Amino acid sequence: MIRSLLLAIGLSLAALPASAGFSFANIDGGTIDLDDYKGHPVLVVNTASRCGFTPQYDGLQALYDRYRDQGLVVLAVPSDDFRQELSSAEAVKDFCAVNFNLTLPMTDITHVKGTQAHPFYQWLRDTKGFEPSWNFNKVLLSPEGQPVATFGSTARPLSRKITSQIEAMLK
Repeated sequence: MIRSLLLAIGLSLAALPASAGFSFANIDGGTIDLDDYKGHPVLVVNTASRCGFTPQYDGLQALYDRYRDQGLVVLAVPSDDFRQELSSAEAVKDFCAVNFNLTLPMTDITHVKGTQAHPFYQWLRDTKGFEPSWNFNKVLLSPEGQPVATFGSTARPLSRKITSQIEAMLK
């Protein structure tokens, strides 16, 4: 469906820039390299532990559980850019494990907006005009690494507008 729409307006996925080459510090140590997810749709979500949208972690985990075996990756990117994150990666990891039993991949605390934004978020801003305006903004990347859709904080992870796009990429 997405490919058809792009072709109808005269674009191909190859014409769009890809998210290749970006890596994040992993909350568990080491790095998370987006190149490792080539061939898989990826939902990247900037998160925070003390936000009114924090209960969305349940939905993100459920989304990951539902589609993980088909190839979906859900990547949580904790950020304190909106002053609602805990003070350390260890505290974030513990909070998410105890309160949400998260098993999805998670980065270390990362800047997602402004001049200090992680290069991935700078790339999104420069190529899609998208910069998170609050916590729990979502970016869906195609299996080729192109940004396909962005969703604001109020978009629930299991909403049809998100799952329908994921399902189209998993077929």
